[in-house]
Amino acid sequence: MKLGLGLYRHMLTPENFRFARQAGATHIVAHWVDYFHGTVKIPESDDQRNWGVIDNRDRLWTYEELRDLKAAVNAEGLELAAIENLDPSHWYDVLLDGPLKAQQLENIKTIVRRMGQAGIPILGYNFSIAGVWGHVQGPWARGGAESVGFLGPDGPRETPIPNGQVWNMTYDPDAPPGTVATVTSEQLWQRLNDFLQAVVPVAEEAGVRLAAHPDDPPMPAIRGTARLVYQPHLYQKLLDLYPSRSNALEFCQGTIAEMSEGNVYDAIDRYSRQGAIAYVHFRNVRGKVPRYHEVFIDEGDVDMIRALKIYRRNGYDGVMIPDHTPQMSCGASWHAGMAYALGYLRGILHTLEKEA
Repeated sequence: MKLGLGLYRHMLTPENFRFARQAGATHIVAHWVDYFHGTVKIPESDDQRNWGVIDNRDRLWTYEELRDLKAAVNAEGLELAAIENLDPSHWYDVLLDGPLKAQQLENIKTIVRRMGQAGIPILGYNFSIAGVWGHVQGPWARGGAESVGFLGPDGPRETPIPNGQVWNMTYDPDAPPGTVATVTSEQLWQRLNDFLQAVVPVAEEAGVRLAAHPDDPPMPAIRGTARLVYQPHLYQKLLDLYPSRSNALEFCQGTIAEMSEGNVYDAIDRYSRQGAIAYVHFRNVRGKVPRYHEVFIDEGDVDMIRALKIYRRNGYDGVMIPDHTPQMSCGASWHAGMAYALGYLRGILHTLEKEA
């Protein structure tokens, strides 16, 4: 198993690559979407090429940008394991079954081909309209460290999704007034099937794995829209839609543990035995829907050593990233939390290697 670190777009810097390497990581998972500044349309003719500052929104990622990002990661002694998440502007009508769906599917195929050309092996995605929604922050981790949680009826009030938004990001600021119509489970599964049937063959040719994230929070529906993978067994339904190594899982262990049914250890065993896991979000939680919160990697409901032994027993040799971490009380709260998680995970992996 390989140790990795996920970095948001504004954190894709040589300094953070060096931090990852110093903390023992060998791989980077890059979030190419700028979640923190929303999404707005920009001219299609924009042709900047500096991967560190360019605004990706509403245009396709170029081969040159992907190549240069990979080169920057490699320059610090790391490998680029994956790009995580598509920009909403790339595929909103794929999610909404809108008039631009066919063109946007072609655009995703182009992105996948460019990733393959650049030697980036995995594209993580979350086939969801509401996205990650309803989380709040609180002092729920050890020592009162700030982390995120979901409080069910005591959390934010669910409201319809405004037109022009998916995944809590605005792809069309000029959208007409109104809200996204109700989306049923059957409709969303059909849209996912359309996506997989169109894109998986291209991913196979490009040598890229599409890796699906489960729904977080794992609820059957949120804000009037259905969810896909809100119980562990539904991952199998997704895999069975298009059996292929390129139809794989971004296995978020924390989200699986939050689900109201099933057992996280059984899920790890089931999907790692199939070789279906592209990479792992390795984090710990307390509680299950409708109430849970994230905690430090060593204090939650999941026995992380037991989990790692299952991955190892079944021959999983992919990347594991801490995903999220509570914020520690110091001047570099995110870096401290991640260094703690990476050190904990590295120590266990090293011990398991010695036992082999």
